[in-house]
Amino acid sequence: MGKRLIQLTATVLAVCLSVTCASAATLNQNGEVVIRVGLASSNSHVPTGELEAAYLESNNSEGHGSGYRFGYFDSSLNFVELARTDPSVIQVAVLKTQNLYWGTSGGKQGYYSSITSNVLVGCYHVQIPGSYTYDTVQAEANRYSGGFPAWIDGAYQVRVGAYGTNAEAQAALAGLPEGAQVVWTSAYGMNVVRTGSNQILFQYDCGASGKLGILPDVTGAADVRTWFAGYKYRGGFQYFRRTGGNLSVVNVLELEDYINGVVCYEMGRDWPLEALKAQAVCARTYVMGNLGKHNDYGFDICPSDYCQVYHGMGSGKEDYGPSETSMRAVDETAGMVVKYNGRVADVFYVSSFGGASEDAKNIWGTDTVNEYPYLRGVVDPYEADLDDRNAMSPWTVTYTTAQLTKQLQKSGLGTSTSVDRLDLTYSPLGNVIQVVVHWANGQSNTISASYIRSRFDVRSIRFTVNGAGTGTPTVPEDQPSGGADSLEGKYIISGTGTVSQVSGEVYAISGAGTVSKLETETPGETGGGTSSVTQPVGGTVTVSGSTYTFNGGGWGHQVGMSQYGANAMARRGFAYDEIVTFYFPGTQVTHY
Repeated sequence: MGKRLIQLTATVLAVCLSVTCASAATLNQNGEVVIRVGLASSNSHVPTGELEAAYLESNNSEGHGSGYRFGYFDSSLNFVELARTDPSVIQVAVLKTQNLYWGTSGGKQGYYSSITSNVLVGCYHVQIPGSYTYDTVQAEANRYSGGFPAWIDGAYQVRVGAYGTNAEAQAALAGLPEGAQVVWTSAYGMNVVRTGSNQILFQYDCGASGKLGILPDVTGAADVRTWFAGYKYRGGFQYFRRTGGNLSVVNVLELEDYINGVVCYEMGRDWPLEALKAQAVCARTYVMGNLGKHNDYGFDICPSDYCQVYHGMGSGKEDYGPSETSMRAVDETAGMVVKYNGRVADVFYVSSFGGASEDAKNIWGTDTVNEYPYLRGVVDPYEADLDDRNAMSPWTVTYTTAQLTKQLQKSGLGTSTSVDRLDLTYSPLGNVIQVVVHWANGQSNTISASYIRSRFDVRSIRFTVNGAGTGTPTVPEDQPSGGADSLEGKYIISGTGTVSQVSGEVYAISGAGTVSKLETETPGETGGGTSSVTQPVGGTVTVSGSTYTFNGGGWGHQVGMSQYGANAMARRGFAYDEIVTFYFPGTQVTHY
């Protein structure tokens, strides 16, 4: 969510807003909420797919710990240790238990099923007879060259070697204790090896339900951070072979550590503190309301903008990742979420609106009268303060008739014909909530608000086409048209959530304490976001011509909080809770 364009279908969001998406929060032994973030998965919303091998590297040189603990996370996501390395081990790889070779493929070093060198981690082993405990298994394994501890179906074993064939493993039985036998794992087994070698450090196989856990650091470092796939993360890691194939990887960590890994990527890391606090509250509210969203894939939240952008504690770039300001924002709002009528609210946010958000009813069909009144649209008079910093206010997209026809035909519309005209239906807030495309062959297609951005390849639904055409929009009789001198249809929402209609002379007090008379304006023109474009207010406009020029502002699905608006409000002196309740009227910011 946020700075990137989100493609969310009406169906998905309607389900999430009518049936609670969240599972119960998992509390660890310290009473902290723990969540699971997918880092590698076959889930389409996780950029990194399943892996043959997954790599970890500790930040020992930066004082963030070294060595690794192996085991699993229990039902409360507390880590249960089964084995550990010494502090000298700073790089490990988790491999599926098939024959994998260390080498280079496609210019990248790693473990591959193709033969890339003579460094083979084979899938056949010799099991040493005996029963073992945590205190005895490692010592027994150390007695044998190539020995390692294994956790198989809930019990310790000592195993030796990593042979490529059964015959090689059978040959290795000579000289080993009587009763030793050749073994292998199920399709769900995993090896942990020292990266670049065939030295197995630990093996784990508990069948289809088994999930290997790795908790970095054996030194007691205060702030452990571990590299995975180009980013460094707090917390631990969970590995499993969901369908008996390649590996899924999940980051298991406490809620506030996760929020630190979201705020700086969803909003500028050095934006005003109160804006970052508002973002932290929204990010925390979102995850608390969506726990278990991807349970079928073994995690709660994905790391992409389909959920929330998450890159942990950053990369190797000094200016990328959490800043002192963003971490302060998380710390000073710890545990705070948005609630409505005592329940965690469904919150959304986007980069900017271009002047006004939209009623979620017009986007996703959400019941904003009875169930989600806080997801009604609001006129945003603030984000226009930052138009000079916002690349998406304004924006322009121009098509010839042929180009627009081709663009729409990508979605299967208008076969063997061309665009004749467009009917644009505007909401009272000035956003396009429906487009009817009329074709030269007399047919037509109706495009609802949730598909307008993708069909026309535009950034938001706040736009005009060719200056919104000629004539005046038709305003339905049951919708007030407003006006510069009218207070009809306008309401005040108090800090406690009380709603009352505006009457008489109204004065506004800014966050900085300035008092000024409120000059009412037509919805959609206040602030504007794109001062050169006057948005129609309600009704339908017909547009045609040899070209179609879309002039608009904003970026995103048009529901919830504007990040640029939050930035502007913070600069004007508003506190984070005032920012949040402005965009989600009637809600309260409180502890979860």
